Amino acid sequence: MDYDQFRRKAIKKVSLGLGGLLLTPANLFANKNPLVKKLGVALVGLGNYSTKQLGPALQETELCYLAGIVTGTPEKAKTWADKYSIDSKNIFNYQNFDDIKNNPDIDIIYVVLPNFMHAEYTIRAAEAGKHVICEKPLAMNVVECERMLSACKKANVNFGVGYRLYYEPHHIEARRLGTNKVFGDIKLIESSLGFTRPSKDSWRLDAKKGGGAIMDLGIYAIQGARRTIGESPISVTAQAFNFDKEHFKGIYETVLWQFEFPNGIVANCSTTYSAYVDRLYVTCKKGWFGLSPAYNAVGTKGNTIQGDMSFKSKSYQQIDQLDDFAYAVLNDKKPKATGEEGLEDIRLIEKILKAVATGEKIKIAKH
Repeated sequence: MDYDQFRRKAIKKVSLGLGGLLLTPANLFANKNPLVKKLGVALVGLGNYSTKQLGPALQETELCYLAGIVTGTPEKAKTWADKYSIDSKNIFNYQNFDDIKNNPDIDIIYVVLPNFMHAEYTIRAAEAGKHVICEKPLAMNVVECERMLSACKKANVNFGVGYRLYYEPHHIEARRLGTNKVFGDIKLIESSLGFTRPSKDSWRLDAKKGGGAIMDLGIYAIQGARRTIGESPISVTAQAFNFDKEHFKGIYETVLWQFEFPNGIVANCSTTYSAYVDRLYVTCKKGWFGLSPAYNAVGTKGNTIQGDMSFKSKSYQQIDQLDDFAYAVLNDKKPKATGEEGLEDIRLIEKILKAVATGEKIKIAKH
C-alpha cells in the first residue's frame, strides 16, 4: 500500500468510526491523533526555498512536521523559532550539526543548501542516523551522488531527492497520458525551463558551487521528458551558448539538447538563464497534451486535444512530497522520488555536457 492508498483508507476508516463526521486532513492527522506517528523534520539551510515553500508546507503535512532547523545565522534562528514555535534544543548551526544524532525529535533531515554542499551534509546526516531528503540537483556530479547513496545504504536510512513534481497532479496526469499511450504513441516532446539570470554574486553562477542553468533548471526539463515517456534516453546531442560573457563565466548561459528515446521518440529540450520559458508539450499519433506553465512551484496548468486538465493542486507542491517520504520511512518502503532518481538525472546532465564539449552524439547506457 502506498501513501495515497493509505490516506484514502485512513480518512474512510476514521470518518466511519465517527458516524460520518466530516474531518479535514489537518484534523485527521493532527499530532494528538493516535492513529498516526508524525515524524520530525529538520531543515538544513533557511534560504528562499525553505522560507517560502518548505517551512509553510510542513504546517500542512499529515505524517511529518517541522521539528528543527540548522542555520548559521542567529537572526534567522530566532525568526524561525518565534514563527514556528521551535524548541531551542532543536536548533543547530553548522559547527554543532553532528550533535543532531542525539536528538530524538528529529527523524528526517532535509538538506536545502547550495548544490556544492549537498554531498557533505547528506553524508553527515546519514552518519547521524537520520533519514535524508536532499534538494535538487542531488549533487555536483555522479561521483558525489554515488557516495551519498552509499552512505545512506551503509547507515540503513531512507534517501530521497526533493522532486516536488513527482507528486503534482498535472505531472501525474501527463505521465499517465504518456506511459499509457492514451493518444497513441508519442512522437515528439518539447521540454523547456528558463528564468532571467540570477545576480552576479549568486552561487548559482559559480561552476564549482552551482553549475548554472543546466543544474538549476535543466534538470526539470530532463524530468519532464523521461517521466512522460516512462523510459530513459538512449542518446543525446547538445549545443550551448554564452552571449553575455561578463555575466556568465565558466558556465553556460543557454543549453539546448535533443534526447533520442527508444521507438524513435525525440525530445527537444532547453534551459536558459536569459529568458522565461516554462513548457512541456507532447505530440502523439492521435493527439497532443501539454503543461504551461509546467515546472513552476505554483500555478501549473495543462490541456489536451480533448480540453483542459482540471486538477486542484494543494497550496504547496511539497506537501505530498514530504508525506510520501515520511510514509516510506514509517513503512520501510522507498519514496517515489528516490536518491537513485536524482542520480539518473545527474548522469544525464553529464552526458549533455559531454555532447556540448565534443559536438558528437553521445550514447547513453542503461543503469
